[in-house]
Amino acid sequence: METAFTPMASLAGGALIGLAAVLLMLFEGRIAGVSGILARLLPPLDGLFLRRLAFVAGLFAAPFAVALATGAAVPFHLEAGTGTLVLGGLLVGFGTVIGAGCTSGHGICGLSLLSPRSMVAVPVFMATAAATVFVVRHLA
Repeated sequence: METAFTPMASLAGGALIGLAAVLLMLFEGRIAGVSGILARLLPPLDGLFLRRLAFVAGLFAAPFAVALATGAAVPFHLEAGTGTLVLGGLLVGFGTVIGAGCTSGHGICGLSLLSPRSMVAVPVFMATAAATVFVVRHLA
């Protein structure tokens, strides 16, 4: 499987993610950690439930907004089966609990705030991702 390199789309996406993180910090005083936002959609609910729901809805709506703006569907191809997706989801969820956060919270917000915990977590995420890609593409 070959992965296409799209520098302009990647730059635009990264800029939008960074902007969203800055705006959330500016207006809410909160870090844009997606796993934490998702976890807090479950009971007990608080006064920020609708804001969190809007944030998550925006994550799902983004590809549709791009398709509306450009007139072309966002390319998406998935080769994994249901079992692999379920196992991967459970492992990622378990990892975010053990790591006390996810790649967005640690990688985008934590590193920019020079958090020592994030400076350890992000290299662990990246090494694990690289090892996983190697195993899946070369040994599986």
